[in-house]
Amino acid sequence: MSHAVKNYDIAQVLGGIETVEAAQDLFRERMDAAHFARIGRIQTPAVLIKIANAIALCDPAAIFVNTGSDADLAWIRQHALEKGEERALRMPQHTIHYDLKEEQGRIIDRTFYIVDADEKVSSLALKKLRDEALAEIKTRMAGIMRDKTMMIGFYMRGPVGAPVSNPALEISSSAYVSHSAEILYRNAFEAFDREVSRSNHFYANIHSEGLNRPEDLPQARVFMDRRHRTTYSCNCTYAGNTLLLKKGNHRFSVDKAIYDNGGKELSEHMFITGIQGPGGRVTWFAGAAPSGCGKTTTAMAGNWFVGDDLAQMWIAEDGTVRSINPEAGIFGILEDVNWEGDPMLMELLRKPGTEVIWSNVLIDEDGVPHWTGNGENQPDKGFNFQGEWTRGQTDASGSPVPISHPNARCTVAARALRNYSERCEDPKGVQTRVITYSGRDSDTMPPVWAAKSTDEGVLIGACIVSAATATEVGASGVKRAPWANAPFIPGSLGDYMAAQFAFFGSDLIADDKRPVMAGLNYFLTHGARGGEGSKLLGEKRDVKVWLGWLERLAYREVATIETPIGYLPRYEDLKALFSALIDKDYPEELYTKQFSLYIDNILGRIALQRAAYAKDENIPPRLFDILDRQREGLEALRAEHGPMVPPQGL
Repeated sequence: MSHAVKNYDIAQVLGGIETVEAAQDLFRERMDAAHFARIGRIQTPAVLIKIANAIALCDPAAIFVNTGSDADLAWIRQHALEKGEERALRMPQHTIHYDLKEEQGRIIDRTFYIVDADEKVSSLALKKLRDEALAEIKTRMAGIMRDKTMMIGFYMRGPVGAPVSNPALEISSSAYVSHSAEILYRNAFEAFDREVSRSNHFYANIHSEGLNRPEDLPQARVFMDRRHRTTYSCNCTYAGNTLLLKKGNHRFSVDKAIYDNGGKELSEHMFITGIQGPGGRVTWFAGAAPSGCGKTTTAMAGNWFVGDDLAQMWIAEDGTVRSINPEAGIFGILEDVNWEGDPMLMELLRKPGTEVIWSNVLIDEDGVPHWTGNGENQPDKGFNFQGEWTRGQTDASGSPVPISHPNARCTVAARALRNYSERCEDPKGVQTRVITYSGRDSDTMPPVWAAKSTDEGVLIGACIVSAATATEVGASGVKRAPWANAPFIPGSLGDYMAAQFAFFGSDLIADDKRPVMAGLNYFLTHGARGGEGSKLLGEKRDVKVWLGWLERLAYREVATIETPIGYLPRYEDLKALFSALIDKDYPEELYTKQFSLYIDNILGRIALQRAAYAKDENIPPRLFDILDRQREGLEALRAEHGPMVPPQGL
């Protein structure tokens, strides 16, 4: 194939393999007999050609075809130790991985969509024309695995057989990446051909860490080819840049939901958890929050865990909204994970019996991990994300070096959790009755409020505002975070928003099964509500109450207070739930602080969102109509009650 052909597949141009016969010849030449026999069990021509082109491009010294067996996983674990990508810790099945200290988050400044001349991408993303990307990938990745072993894994992003699950190849020279994939996804070697045939597509991911040196980081790149659903990554080590099954393939899933199945499918940055309500019923929630803003904590607050990061949704034939988790594990942020707020996760981290890959935490002299906010006695020295560490150490700018990086992570299988639900592997998904949206908002919105319509629910998601977290290199300040999914929306926000309105407002959803849509905010501070300081106005465990109120609202078992921004809970309902769910008193003074409307703050947010969306193309007009209607209602409320309106006054 010549790259003069429009919209060509870069892997095929660089690898030069165009037929199954040529692919088989390459496999026979480059693989030993055992792995050649393994690849012979894969029959889909497009899959074989893609793998062959990855081999031809990267030129590995050896090739390991991972069938998902216990023996294969044991080999991958051992390879990670031999390469030094991981190191064994004192606790059995626990290892530590350190990313390059200069690369502790997503390299958004070096991540590009590959585009054709007629193709548009999100205004929030970087892009590279196909010919330019071809030249860069050739320069950076040709022969990059020459002294390495290429590992080829066959995975499902979701339960095998689910309508919105997606098959994906993970091709990498990093044993840490392959090890992480085995914990976080479903190895589907035996079912791969069948699943590709059923879904009529697959994702492909090609990665090598290169020489793994800090000086190579300026040359690190992540390229995403939407047209051929292939990602390329090189010279980087952080899982968000290398485990391309995760956020790289999530982007392709967003595309597929919007442009292939618009109005019937969604791909979201959401947890999925089940809340046990009165009479033993289980109500399933899905909720969006930017990374580092409480998704894992919220997922763990449920009685039944399905997922903490990503969700695929569809409208089933029975008129319900269904959700699956494309992942089977947790790649969770550790900062402030402790026994008080996260007891079930702490059990996995501190007691034997669970496989854990730690990253970027401090390891003390006894081989025990430590991290910021764990509520335990901390050592005076050890080794962490930047090297040898001692208490009181400062960096070049004089700032204290924390005991662990703010984006330090743990990788564990979901099935190890005490509240794990077998529904995680149900191809029918879970019926989703409540959708939540939240960010790090210190001064504006109340802890929980519910939308008055699905259109207003879409607005809540579109208007998430959050303090920047450590998940992106160089991020700082407060910024908009639409649906907590904006970094992963390849196309225009207008197209994505239109799909949201169409999905949640669809006539295919039965009226009595339409989800409640709501906002959550755990991050209000005393200083924002008449007190002093940045201490949170509430506790981590209070989330059980906010979720409990929404669970009852889904069945119309609680009354509400109507406001221009949505429905608020009544004090008497929350007081009863605080007592019943977490055995805690809830004074009315605290309720007033948390649920009073600070109208000027909210109006400022509305103005921010309106001005920002006015710069985007093709934003559905109904977004501006709802914002204007809320603004008018808030201004009328301020004229009657003043700038601070207690909920009791409504």
